[in-house]
Amino acid sequence: MTSNPSETLLEPYALALPAHFPPFPHPVPSQAKADLGRLLFHDFRLSVDDARSCGICHEGKKGYTDGFVVAVGALGDAHTRNTLSLLNLAWRGPLTWVDPSLEDPVEQMQVPLFGRHPVEMGTDPSTLPDKLAGIDVYPPAFAAAWPDDPSPITMTHVEDALAAYELLIVAGNTPYDRYLLGEHEAMSADQKAGMELFYSERTGCGGCHGGLFFDRPATADGTPTSDRPEYLNTGLYNIDGAGGLPPNETGLHALTGDQEDMGRFRVPSLRGVAETGPWGHDGSYGALADIVDDYARGGRLLVGGPWPGDGRDSPWKDPRITGFSLSATEHAQLVAFLEALTDVEANARPFLQTPFCAEELDSGHLDCIPVEP
Repeated sequence: MTSNPSETLLEPYALALPAHFPPFPHPVPSQAKADLGRLLFHDFRLSVDDARSCGICHEGKKGYTDGFVVAVGALGDAHTRNTLSLLNLAWRGPLTWVDPSLEDPVEQMQVPLFGRHPVEMGTDPSTLPDKLAGIDVYPPAFAAAWPDDPSPITMTHVEDALAAYELLIVAGNTPYDRYLLGEHEAMSADQKAGMELFYSERTGCGGCHGGLFFDRPATADGTPTSDRPEYLNTGLYNIDGAGGLPPNETGLHALTGDQEDMGRFRVPSLRGVAETGPWGHDGSYGALADIVDDYARGGRLLVGGPWPGDGRDSPWKDPRITGFSLSATEHAQLVAFLEALTDVEANARPFLQTPFCAEELDSGHLDCIPVEP
């Protein structure tokens, strides 16, 4: 007896978590809702100019970031922060660089979709449902995801499906993960040496980038001491000799107004970090090696340019960042370990690719959805 296709679509998405990952902390969406979310995530027509999708700002081959120094909106406006990765978003907790209270992926999503200062996607929630209703692929997709709703094409359902898809972007098959699971040759000798350095008291890297997702406070060996990420000043700026930052982005300070929060930003996950450059809350790092250099120095020295100053002397810098010494070999090994945190297979999963046809695709390919102009 064959199953009803519509019933199959209502079954939970077949989520295969890595064996060493914690349980999925959200309801697993139906296959139909996940499929709809995939369509919406990659559809340029959600933006004000029909030229930008969520998947452009969170591109798989760039570690689910955009590759820009700071985010650039649909109207060309530059934002003040670098785009954070969506990898393993389900376990992220606080979702942005500066707001510890923003943990709901739907609530966070409303900022890039509807925000006006500056515009990111520029989506108009009052007109998007009708727009989607006029695109052939969407009425059956919404109906499949919400079969009991006679009018399923709503903004609430758009947001729900998008969030469901984003939470399914799971990556846990890096060389480091395979090493943890007993495949001891998964990492090179240099990467293993870099791991020892990362989790050493000398560098202290694991003290801030602890836990399975490399974003929780921890003991030096990476054992988490809290399930909440920290917001830290890492000595990037000291433009006035008093710990000042460029005025357009002062971190947690902009939210609280407290001077001691000057320059404090969320500790980001390091999973996929080799692909997510440029790095830093403002994208001001062009190489992982430069980041290692500045942590080794105990803060960044900027000479010339618009924001000169020695971050090592910032009064707001986290006291754990005191600097350390590395030989050239050790420096390369530490960077090599960071490169072992990339799951190349995750970026190639068909479900995470756009379902829409590229303009140059041969007409003989039938496994993608053409986009009508």
